Amino acid sequence: MAKRSALRGYLLEEALAWLLRHSGYRLLVDEQQDRDELVGSGGALRVRGRGAVHQVDVLGEFAFTPAFSLPVRLFLEAKHYREKCRLEVVRNAHGVLHDVNENFMDHEGRRPRRRYQYTYALFSANGFTPEAQRYALAHQISLVDLSGESFTWLREAIRIAAVDLYQAQEKHAVQVFPVAWMRKVLRDALGTCPPGVPMSADTSAVQFKASVSVILMQLVGALEQHAAAELLLGFPSAPFILPLAAEDQAQFLGYAEQSPDHAVRLRRSGQAATAEWTLSPREDEDAYRLAFKLPEHIEEWISGNAEKERQRTLDVKEQFLSSITIYRMNGNGVRAYQLRYEPRELQQP
Repeated sequence: MAKRSALRGYLLEEALAWLLRHSGYRLLVDEQQDRDELVGSGGALRVRGRGAVHQVDVLGEFAFTPAFSLPVRLFLEAKHYREKCRLEVVRNAHGVLHDVNENFMDHEGRRPRRRYQYTYALFSANGFTPEAQRYALAHQISLVDLSGESFTWLREAIRIAAVDLYQAQEKHAVQVFPVAWMRKVLRDALGTCPPGVPMSADTSAVQFKASVSVILMQLVGALEQHAAAELLLGFPSAPFILPLAAEDQAQFLGYAEQSPDHAVRLRRSGQAATAEWTLSPREDEDAYRLAFKLPEHIEEWISGNAEKERQRTLDVKEQFLSSITIYRMNGNGVRAYQLRYEPRELQQP
């Protein structure tokens, strides 16, 4: 049977794929989308590495290729443990990433094939241990902490659904949880599955799947109650990404479309691991608000000296948050928005 923590992780990954649906990535879910790099096995998707093939639950491909770079693909993994995510999870992510990025050999007579730059984002509902954070920073693994207040509704919706799924598998004595089938049901309902991907023909455990479908539709309903919410990926001048929670995507888009490059204000509240930031336009603070958390080790450094906390906050703004780029799908194209923090704001009361 699937563990409760595993069920929470599966559901969280699909919810994140939905929240990130406009962030510039398209889902890769079937080996037919790239027969050179992807392998299908038992309903699961795997990516070829130099030394092995690696199962991937959520894989996205960036809609355009940055200048002087390779096309970018993103592994998205989510953990919903009751404790902080530990070092071994991040170490495994690094091993996968290193192996798939080494999978490029040019043999004489073999046709050329496209090469990709794979990246890895690990999301955790309860943050990361200091050891995990240090390792991730050293090996360019993006850690995204979802423990903040802005994601309370999401964590609770996932928790309720996972409890119901666990009880359903106990009731029906299911030994192997149909994870691939569950993902396909959720992706079809949430509109994140690319068109043309067939549903598995497996008809086993019909009664169990019927009860699970009800639970999954309840989760879909809970997510759609927050349809105005969106998770934007912000790329700052720093070795990490920022998950920017937009309470109302229409407000952000309305302003950003008119001013795709604009100055912003940054405000921090709370202490150390509980600290959260808000971002809003400098010229009109009520136009929109985006909320985010910085990596915990940065927050602990800021709060580590009460006398220097204000100055350290300003240092982080200037060094890491002076420019944040957001990419968002707009129809068939991608729009880029530049959010600039201007140091002269420091001189104002």
